[in-house]
Amino acid sequence: MTYNWFDVLKLLGSLGLFLFGMKLMSESLQRVAGTKMRSILSTMTSNKYMGILTGFIVTAVIQSSSATTVMLVSFVNAGLLSLTESIGVIMGANIGTTVTAWLVLIFGFKFEISLFTLPLIAVALPFLFSKVKKRNSIGEMIVGFSIIFMGLQLLKDSAPNIENSPHLVEYITGFSSYGFGSVLIYLLIGTFLTVVVQSSSAVMALTLVFCHNGWINYEMAAAMILGMNIGTTITANLAALVANVSAKRAAVAHTIFNVIGVASILIFYYPFLRIIGSMTQLFGYDSPIISLGQAAGRSRESMLLAMSLYHTVFNILNTLLVIGFVPFLEMSVKYIIPYNEDDEEFTLKYINTGLLSTGEIALVQARNEMIVYMERVIKMFAYARELFDAKTNNKFNKYYLKIKKCEDISDRMELEIASYLTRISEESVSTEGSEKISSMLNLVSNIESLADSINNLSNTLQRKSDSKITFNKDIEKNIIRLLSFVDELLQTFKSGLEKKEANLSAGDFKKSRKQLAAIEKSLKQEHFKSLHKGKYKTSAGIIYSDAYTDVINIGKQTFNVIDLFFSDGRGM
Repeated sequence: MTYNWFDVLKLLGSLGLFLFGMKLMSESLQRVAGTKMRSILSTMTSNKYMGILTGFIVTAVIQSSSATTVMLVSFVNAGLLSLTESIGVIMGANIGTTVTAWLVLIFGFKFEISLFTLPLIAVALPFLFSKVKKRNSIGEMIVGFSIIFMGLQLLKDSAPNIENSPHLVEYITGFSSYGFGSVLIYLLIGTFLTVVVQSSSAVMALTLVFCHNGWINYEMAAAMILGMNIGTTITANLAALVANVSAKRAAVAHTIFNVIGVASILIFYYPFLRIIGSMTQLFGYDSPIISLGQAAGRSRESMLLAMSLYHTVFNILNTLLVIGFVPFLEMSVKYIIPYNEDDEEFTLKYINTGLLSTGEIALVQARNEMIVYMERVIKMFAYARELFDAKTNNKFNKYYLKIKKCEDISDRMELEIASYLTRISEESVSTEGSEKISSMLNLVSNIESLADSINNLSNTLQRKSDSKITFNKDIEKNIIRLLSFVDELLQTFKSGLEKKEANLSAGDFKKSRKQLAAIEKSLKQEHFKSLHKGKYKTSAGIIYSDAYTDVINIGKQTFNVIDLFFSDGRGM
């Protein structure tokens, strides 16, 4: 069998289709998933044990740990699950993937979800052509989900067929006489084959063929299973290539978890094999611990049972080993994948929508989340300043896309925080607590309006860029002066948030507000005079008027937010 460059291109094309499906599904999930979906997922994964159960059930049902981890990365990327919640699901998925071998042993078949990809796309068609935005996003989500599995199936089909390559089989089976070195070699072979074939089930079947024909013994097969556990993590890491930092961390956590398990079992490799061998005999089957060549003629069921037991016990023990060190695992992946300021992602830092805290604790959590919300919006304004100063298209597009992503995150944060506050209000709270909730709901609405004003400014600057309009020095000077005024106001406010007290006295607050009103009046008068005298074209004048109006609105919204945050003199 020859594997040429055309086959390589098919393999790369399959990978591209898989990544496109991942991106489409993740982005549509962000648009479709509201508080209900996040609440359901948070409840299902509210602690690591519930997460393990969820991962196990999902993987057992769809019979693909790759599918579970890809969906998991999508959920983390969409902000529906936190890193901590995802680690529990990963552990459960590892145990759930062992169900496949048991079903093969009992029923002799495997459910292929890839068979349903085209029917799923057919179901999605009416949604795709709907004029309702949410329905359209649902259609895109279904299509993205289908494309993921089409990509995975094509990856498997495009991979070189190992069984039809006798020279490769002969080469692989020639490493069985190096003692423990052979174990490590077959571990690497199992890893490599799983990475190439993109299916742990296919590699399990291939391992069975090798054992059944007597090419490798049980010790080498067990090593391939260990390698398979490492190789299967590549799918999640591939999916995370187009995802945010949290999703990348979830994929790396999957890899670290499996590597820890493999490294631990290698220390007790031979004793563990003997234990599994004894368990196999308890079921009335032959012992799998035999020398090379003796496996031929042994029942396929005997080897499959031994491997199923080996795979299942290994993953359960690995979960029990690591489950107490989830915080350490989380800390490790955060160190390996540090947060980059260029990465914008939606995460709630203080609010858990799955479980509701009570009394003052819930209000404190909501207030802290609003501080995080406000800090995001202040960063969004910094991007708007960079957008105005951008001299190249690449820089302009970079910051314009950042603002759009921030605006999307802002809308979702408003929804999550407002929903949380509404849930608090439905509980038994004091009169003072009810008043605070009312003020907080007003505040979160104003923060979102501030983000909208910044987004409006970015749209105005986009119109300027598309129309290839340039401002003269006087216009630029006026806009920069106005932007600096608002920036100074926001930075003072941010400093006050950090100190948890107002940095502006009541007198300074009124003075600054009057100063903004005076700047607005002065700019309008100057603008109309300049237009009348023909100092700049009407098209430039319209963009200029919209731009300074947007910045002034940002300033006014900032004053509203400051007033609400520090209305009682102590901070909300």
